[in-house]
Amino acid sequence: MDYKFINMEYLDSVSGGDPGIINEIVVIFKEQSVEIYNEMKSYLASKNYTSLGLLAHKAKSSVAIMGMTEMAGMLKTFELQAREGKESQLYEQYLERFKSETEEAIRELDDLISNRLKGN
Repeated sequence: MDYKFINMEYLDSVSGGDPGIINEIVVIFKEQSVEIYNEMKSYLASKNYTSLGLLAHKAKSSVAIMGMTEMAGMLKTFELQAREGKESQLYEQYLERFKSETEEAIRELDDLISNRLKGN
C-alpha cells in the first residue's frame, strides 16, 4: 500500500522501529482522533472557539507524531484562528478534513501493522 497520509519513516524514527511501540502509538492515535473530533464538533456547536483552538493544538501534536505534516499545518492555522474567533466560517471544513484524513491515516496504519506482523 502506498501511504499518502502517514509517514512510515517518521513513525519508525520516533518508535525506534519497535513494532510494539508503533502498535501502542496507533491505538492511542485511533482513540484520540475520534475523541478529538467529537469534542471539536461539540465546541463548534456551542461556539466555544477558545476551547476549539486549544483542542486543535492537541490534535496537531497527535497528527504530527504520525508524520502528517500538512494536517499539522492546517491545525496550526485552525488553532490560531479559533483562539481569536476569526474565520469561523472555515471551522466546519477544518473539522471535516481532520475527520477524513485521520480516518484515512488509520486505514494506512492498520495496513502498516498488518504488514509488519506478516514480516513484510
